[in-house]
Amino acid sequence: MQIKSLRLFLAVVESGSFVAAAERMHTVQSNVTAHIKRLEQELDARLLDRQARVRLTPAGRSLVAHAERIVGAHDEAIAAFQGQCSPSGALHLGAMETTMALRLPAPLAAFHAQYPDVDLRVRTGPTADLVEAMAAGRLDCAFVAGRVEDPRLYQAVAFNERLALVAGHPLSTLPSSEQLQGSTFLAFRQGCSYRQRVELLLASHGISSARIFDFGTLDAILGCVAAGMGYALLPQAVVEAHADRFGIHACLLPEEIGAVDTWFVARSQECWTPTLQRFAESVLPPRHDDPEQ
Repeated sequence: MQIKSLRLFLAVVESGSFVAAAERMHTVQSNVTAHIKRLEQELDARLLDRQARVRLTPAGRSLVAHAERIVGAHDEAIAAFQGQCSPSGALHLGAMETTMALRLPAPLAAFHAQYPDVDLRVRTGPTADLVEAMAAGRLDCAFVAGRVEDPRLYQAVAFNERLALVAGHPLSTLPSSEQLQGSTFLAFRQGCSYRQRVELLLASHGISSARIFDFGTLDAILGCVAAGMGYALLPQAVVEAHADRFGIHACLLPEEIGAVDTWFVARSQECWTPTLQRFAESVLPPRHDDPEQ
């Protein structure tokens, strides 16, 4: 069943004749007749009584409602992908817990205010889980730590972070190797890229293994660090936002260990919906180079 056939059928119904429908649709009467006959053959039903003025049969009246819905849905889809209407539908977004807590609330609120018909569905998790969800098609886009080794993905730097060592007591400088030896670290579950930075920090002090406890939320990590359970590595901006609430202290890591970019990743742009395009434009800084290079 072709969209064109349904359009011509509706034109005949609205105009009352094959000739008028042909003029309205800028075609010839024989073309209109051919499409109507094809519809009747497909549906095995007579749709129109061809008298002085064309009249609908019961089968034709039944088809009108279906035809209007099908043609309407088709036109809405075309308009949406051509950017002719406001974005709508669901946008499945993934982000690290720290990014969601600090960087995304304001952009998401602004996007929702501008496009209220978009259903934002946010999932938080460690980078490895988010990348896996992207590969499985469960996410439209994600914010992850570091560039992903997958040439099929669109990738662009969204935020620049600097990690800090967080403790429940004042830190004027980084602890010595002796102090770090045997220390406990609190981190998000396996797959969190910040855990790798713990290993890098300890390796820089000649320590080969780390004792890391897994936590599921940022508040749990901050609360236990504040209670003296151990250290954590978190973005300095997160520490500054929560220092007063938890009474935590921090010391910046050396840049070679602590500089971490948060990347926006999605499938190649040819797969994007208009909604994803608008979202990317709203959260990413303007770029003059190709982020995929």
